[in-house]
Amino acid sequence: MNRRAPLIAGAVAALLVVVSAALLVLPKMGEVGEAQDQLEMTQDQEISLEAQLRALQDAQVAAPETERAIARIEDQVPPTADLPALFRLLQGAADRSAVDFFSFSPGTPVSDASGTFSVVSSQITVSGGYFSLDEFLFLIETLPRAAKVTSITVSPQGAGTEGMTTTPTGTSASQLQMQITVEFFTTDASAGPGSVPGPTEAGAVAPVGGATTEPTDGTTEPTDGTTEPTDGTTEPGAA
Repeated sequence: MNRRAPLIAGAVAALLVVVSAALLVLPKMGEVGEAQDQLEMTQDQEISLEAQLRALQDAQVAAPETERAIARIEDQVPPTADLPALFRLLQGAADRSAVDFFSFSPGTPVSDASGTFSVVSSQITVSGGYFSLDEFLFLIETLPRAAKVTSITVSPQGAGTEGMTTTPTGTSASQLQMQITVEFFTTDASAGPGSVPGPTEAGAVAPVGGATTEPTDGTTEPTDGTTEPTDGTTEPGAA
């Protein structure tokens, strides 16, 4: 029995060591494993944040060019229909191309099916020589404002323009007449008929065929530089 005592004591000691390892060492190993997992997650987050930081820094560097691109897009597709500015652009194109006759009849803005913008389908009539008409088309394609030509009709000058307000830009022998259907755009999706008015200033009346009318005092300024009296009197020489 005395010889077995050391063996029993050794076995008990070994058992105690195993139990101690199970109670003390193994939990610590589990904590070490969790800490390693957290460290890996933190490192992954650090890599992701560094990538986001680089992206933001690149965006900051590119911000001026991005702002210029946004400004160009807003010029091409403005936030309002802005028909007076559009008429001035077209009148400038007519002057530069030296056409003999120019008229512009804007249509009512119609909201696109996507609801993100409105389309202003317009009719433009110009007459003059072949090269003048060709130059006018080129200027339409290169306007600061986006334009989509949907149809072009060219015929000998003399086709009727009844019912359209016209602005002559010169006089020359009759040559060719060109009628263009062109679409302009605005990001004001509420510009369509029956919709809630958009940010366009209230009270402004869009020009039709080049005549700009301001309904501020009840008078209308004609395009030939004269003013019609509104007090009931007649100008000298009037019948």
